[in-house]
Amino acid sequence: MRIIWGYFKERAWFALLLVLCVGLFAQVLRLYDLPAEAVGYASLLCAAAFAVWTAVDLLRCRERVRYLESLRGQAALLLDQLPEARGPREEVYQALLLELGDTLRAVSSASDARRRETLDYYTMWVHQIKTPIAAMRLLLREDPADHVRDLEAELFRVERYVELALSYLRLDGGGTDYLIREYALDAILRQAARKYAPLFIRSRVSLELEETGLQVLTDEKWLQLVVEQVLSNAVKYAPGGHVKVWCEGERLLVRDDGVGIAPEDLPRVFDRGFTGCNGRMDKRATGIGLYLSREICRRLGHTISLDSEPGKGTLVTIDLTRPELEVE
Repeated sequence: MRIIWGYFKERAWFALLLVLCVGLFAQVLRLYDLPAEAVGYASLLCAAAFAVWTAVDLLRCRERVRYLESLRGQAALLLDQLPEARGPREEVYQALLLELGDTLRAVSSASDARRRETLDYYTMWVHQIKTPIAAMRLLLREDPADHVRDLEAELFRVERYVELALSYLRLDGGGTDYLIREYALDAILRQAARKYAPLFIRSRVSLELEETGLQVLTDEKWLQLVVEQVLSNAVKYAPGGHVKVWCEGERLLVRDDGVGIAPEDLPRVFDRGFTGCNGRMDKRATGIGLYLSREICRRLGHTISLDSEPGKGTLVTIDLTRPELEVE
């Protein structure tokens, strides 16, 4: 009944048009002084033809609607099985549906890929954070007073992993709270150096931090996270070495004299989850730090690049030029 009611409701204008045409036809016949029986007979024939056509069209419409209803719930998979379009309007509708289906599949595929990447990252993150927690547990079983520095170092690693995870979530969700203003670059560098000072001392790495005197248009919190990640990598791969931080124009440079990076790894160091040869030697590597650094720089309008040679250290360059933004 729903289909029949909908059918007549949709074609009500056609029925009214037919009644109008039959009325005009009957009126013309009467003007020619034809008998009323002839006019009535002609009108009855027209009504009968319309009734037959309506019945056939209604049956076809019902079958068509039932077939379309059978596709409900799996339309995204069966768009190619839609019935042949009847008229240009249905052709346009079906073309739109096919485009929507392609868009839906693309979005679904991207969402699945993102979900897999997130699952892989947090699976790896859980395994990574177990290491410092297990180390702290072992140290606590002994005399904690003799391992205060070791416990502080492991706790620092836990905090850093948590910060990376939170930063990853914020960037992945697109809900970052940027506050773009002019900041003193030296203050940002000193905060990052102060935070990582225990790690420098523990790894016996000397830090040379030159005054820059620069005011940079950026977000303080996110730029400091990038600097911290660069310093963390420098300490990790240059134990007992030297790290220098300075500026050339509006470019911030960080150089270490550590193990360097293999040439075949350089093009992929900023890829998500890539650890390279150094990461395979250092089981603690997550392959997420440089990826986050690149994403943060991209969103802030900065650029980050890296040059390195095995055995000769690494140079990280952060271009802080921001001509397109205005101060708040």
